[in-house]
Amino acid sequence: MSDKKKHGGALLGAAFLMATSAIGPGFLTQTSKFTSDYQASFGFVILVSIILSAVAQMNIWRVLCTSGLRGQDVANKVLPGLGYLLAFMIVLGGLVFNIGNVGGCALGFNTLLGIPNSVGYILSGICAILVFLSKNAGSVMDRLTKILGAIMIVVIFIVILVVQPPVGSALKNTFVPDAGVTNLFPAIITLLGGTVGGYITFAGAHRLIDAGITGEENLKQINKSSVMGIGIATIVRVFLFLAVLGVVVKGATLDAANPAADAFRQGAGEIGYRFAGLVLLCAAVTSIVGAAYTSVSFLKTFHPAIAKNENWITIGFIVVSTLIMLFLGNPATLLVLAGAVNGLILPISLGICLIAAKKKSIMGANYHHPTWLLVLGIIVVILSAYLGITTFVSNLGSLF
Repeated sequence: MSDKKKHGGALLGAAFLMATSAIGPGFLTQTSKFTSDYQASFGFVILVSIILSAVAQMNIWRVLCTSGLRGQDVANKVLPGLGYLLAFMIVLGGLVFNIGNVGGCALGFNTLLGIPNSVGYILSGICAILVFLSKNAGSVMDRLTKILGAIMIVVIFIVILVVQPPVGSALKNTFVPDAGVTNLFPAIITLLGGTVGGYITFAGAHRLIDAGITGEENLKQINKSSVMGIGIATIVRVFLFLAVLGVVVKGATLDAANPAADAFRQGAGEIGYRFAGLVLLCAAVTSIVGAAYTSVSFLKTFHPAIAKNENWITIGFIVVSTLIMLFLGNPATLLVLAGAVNGLILPISLGICLIAAKKKSIMGANYHHPTWLLVLGIIVVILSAYLGITTFVSNLGSLF
């Protein structure tokens, strides 16, 4: 295989890995609930969150891939020891959200095929483990995320054709929301964390580093891949928004326990419900793979043994997530704690990368970080820090 073709596969694979890591069970629930709450005005929330997500993504991917250093190594160069703290937060958040992803995957099996949840948990773990049993896990992961990502887009589009949403109203509200801009601010901040929070923003960048696509000479490809990742996640979000909007504008009330599946059922009957199961299954499997891969990639530069046995450690990570879900059910306290930690990761990781972008010792003597990207990055850090701190405080309050 030529280098150009290999690079092209890795670039698209990294974009899909980032996007499908973001599109987990929580993403589907969040989008469906907010569409039900805000109806057509949710289009504005999606637009603003896309812009903010793209800013975060482009900053982080540029710094990591140009320097050729993973997130934890950049952090340790900015301040010795900071990389260990970042790795701890990412791995904790990744593990707990993976437990949730296993639960979501089982729900997908149940919705699609009627398989009991206890069996679904085990099947979820097995599906993800099979990826990392391959010698060339990276290319298998690239192919899997592309195929399952494409299935999600096609299936949701079919539901859109059935429910026939008010596209004109959605388009108008995307730029001039009836609900008022200030009322939509909490949803914007929540979506930002859900699209580029925690491990998600590092997934694609670490995949490109593993594929050897680094350095200033590859900057154009790196930028293209990062924007593609946001674009793929956006297509799924917009399609899901339109599919649910076509149902809720008719006055339907969605089941809070599984709003996406309920919207598909009310919009397209029993076949729609099965489609929702397929989307949930694809979303959860790719999220399990993405969370496990990215979390372990934060550990592998700390000791040669971790890098040497990366696939086995990733498999162990998936096994632990699956067993916790199987024996504890839904560990609510852990999920609350991880949500609180996750909210703090984006401002810390993006802040680290913005500082690194101005350090020649990290980026090289000739590198220049675009001023507009730096300024917009600072704005995203401030917004996400505000959300992170308020989420952390409120979640700790509910824990104790």
